[in-house]
Amino acid sequence: MSSIYNDPQWSNNLDTAVSRLSGPGVPLEEALAWLGERAKEEHFSLSDVWGVLTSAGIMKEMDLRRLSDEASRNATNPYPIYSAIEKHCYSHGPIQGKWFEVSPHEAGFTELGLFISTSLLGSTFQNGELLEEKPEMDMVKLQVPGQIDSAAEDYLRVYNALNKLVGLTRSTIKDPTALSELDKLQEILEDRDMLNHNKSVWLESKSSEERKNLSGQWSLELMAAVQTWSQSLEDGAFKTHVSLLTKQVLPMIMKWEWGTTGNFLYQYQDSTVPPYLRSTERFHLTDAGLLINVGYPSFLGEKRDIDLIIAPEYSAGNMFETLTLARDYAAEVKKPFPEIDVKILEERDWPKGCYVLEGKEKEPTIVYMPLFNRHNCKDAAEFNAKMEEFSTFQRPYSQEKIEFVLETAKANIKTNKETLLQEIKKAVLRRHNKV
Repeated sequence: MSSIYNDPQWSNNLDTAVSRLSGPGVPLEEALAWLGERAKEEHFSLSDVWGVLTSAGIMKEMDLRRLSDEASRNATNPYPIYSAIEKHCYSHGPIQGKWFEVSPHEAGFTELGLFISTSLLGSTFQNGELLEEKPEMDMVKLQVPGQIDSAAEDYLRVYNALNKLVGLTRSTIKDPTALSELDKLQEILEDRDMLNHNKSVWLESKSSEERKNLSGQWSLELMAAVQTWSQSLEDGAFKTHVSLLTKQVLPMIMKWEWGTTGNFLYQYQDSTVPPYLRSTERFHLTDAGLLINVGYPSFLGEKRDIDLIIAPEYSAGNMFETLTLARDYAAEVKKPFPEIDVKILEERDWPKGCYVLEGKEKEPTIVYMPLFNRHNCKDAAEFNAKMEEFSTFQRPYSQEKIEFVLETAKANIKTNKETLLQEIKKAVLRRHNKV
């Protein structure tokens, strides 16, 4: 989403906008130059590393725009609203402190109704007063995929992080020798997949303390192996780049240091603000998909007073899950949401291409459109195969996959054109009657 908004006219030429995803990519040295600048900052963390490698390796660009730049653009493109969740409130509540949204004009907590100018996100505040204005974050830093430290063992976190780091680094380089060296590192990681190779030792560990010590030992051994591989590389540009990565990134992987953002609600004198948000100088924003993988919360209720939500469903996981999660969320925060017919949920294994959940009075109407459906999959088996083939957790899509998804999405809109036009007309009439 952030990538296509680079073009102020993208909605008039979607093919060109999407073609960036299959572009030549960003040289590793350019990505590392950005990382080097961030490393000078006080709160440098793994979020910066993941942000730059995601931008360079998957989005194939270093998007240095500021989101507030969009505020002065014309209305050719749909208005972009990005979502996140606050980590502590996500884990411990209350729900009013969970959902966070960022638009070109403002950033803040949806349910609390407290916002600041987007250009000030990350600056230092106290009791609602701006103490120190910091440079606005660019799009590279804003599009960091969130990480939440769960009950997973230290070793598994380290192992998976290194695996992802190798995959993302691979997507930023083309040199055959460098790629061959990364293959060797991949083999080292696979050889040291201790949870698979040493299951018996792991299972014999009686206490959580023993397991913690064992995972710590394996983590150190894994990091040492990566360091040895790094030092064995032939002198040259690739070794220099790798040394920079290992020097800056490996210590943070061990400590699991993810980024935080200056909290504009610190010591804010308002009883509606959760105590945690009033007492911490920095909060941790992470992927909103951990709560709901479609941004419904930002569009419910009186603030935006939405009549119609057209919701293409491209999420992994069970079909209709985002819809039922949004319904439950709306009920908890006491916002209107259309009724979901139970019979619809019975079709999750092979859904139709379009469902209309009709809103009454203050409820928005929702047009729910699964990417894969009965129109483009002949049966439930093909539907499941397509969901698996285009799952979220894989390396960047090939050009062929990108084109297939885009054409499938286009075909879905064309197939359901009459339904969409009918619901748009009804929404316009409804708005007219409200006025």
